[in-house]
Amino acid sequence: MLRLYLIRHGKTYGNTLGRYIGRTDEPLCEEGRKGLAEGSYPPVHMVYSSPLKRCLETVQAIYPGHCPLVEPLLQECDFGDFENKNYQELAGNPAYQAWVDSKGQLPFPGGEHTEAFRERCRRGFLKVLEDIEGKKGEKFWEEAGPEDTKTGVALVIHGGTIMSILEAFGSPKKEFYSWQVQNGQGFSAWLDEEAYEKRDEVRLYEIHPISPFAGLSV
Repeated sequence: MLRLYLIRHGKTYGNTLGRYIGRTDEPLCEEGRKGLAEGSYPPVHMVYSSPLKRCLETVQAIYPGHCPLVEPLLQECDFGDFENKNYQELAGNPAYQAWVDSKGQLPFPGGEHTEAFRERCRRGFLKVLEDIEGKKGEKFWEEAGPEDTKTGVALVIHGGTIMSILEAFGSPKKEFYSWQVQNGQGFSAWLDEEAYEKRDEVRLYEIHPISPFAGLSV
């Protein structure tokens, strides 16, 4: 079994205003940095990250000894015409109202289709698993036993990315929005490596929340 941690980046200025921050490459804001500094996160042996600043800066804040492996497919959704705006700023926009009425199923005008985004995130997650599998012969895996918590792997990514991964691979099954998570928080999960190696299925089990203020919930 492999322990995985899916952690959402810290707050950005746009997050504090409730804006749709997807491809906008914002850094963390001061509030976000402070929250991460006060947090307690589980130890890991490897870290993967989205290439956007807010994720890379979160890695520096919570795992300063690690150089993250970057996976571009794990970037947040491209919100298109809604990018860097909040619902107040979009009030009266017919395209936005149509998107709301569709319960988020319509494509973002000028951006990504919801299902295309989720499928991209799933492909990115599977690429990470393949990369982890390819590193199993390296020295650090041999030095730590299977129960050593430091053999855990963190993915420092985005809220929508986490929801996409857990909707597809979480067990028991839950719908997309049930996996929402606040900035700087996330989930821990176990991957059944034996099933993964046989390519029978990819399934994440025993999913528990991670809080920066309460450490790891077990």
